[in-house]
Amino acid sequence: MPKCPKCEKEVYFAERVTSLGKDWHRPCLKCQKCNKTLSPGSHAEHEGKPYCHNPCYSAMFGPKGFGHGGTESHTFN
Repeated sequence: MPKCPKCEKEVYFAERVTSLGKDWHRPCLKCQKCNKTLSPGSHAEHEGKPYCHNPCYSAMFGPKGFGHGGTESHTFN
């Protein structure tokens, strides 16, 4: 039985979602930065960990200060 990379518990077929080449529990597949629940195939990955595309992945690993300036620019420290 495969183990979830987040909680390390067994993932049963009925509760399995596959993403990043691994089997996850649906509630465990979350953005590493903001904890938003993600859907398989609709998120980014960095060093094997899932991130939501906007704003987390773009702000952390994309060009600095993306957006239109002002309140729409996102940066994380």
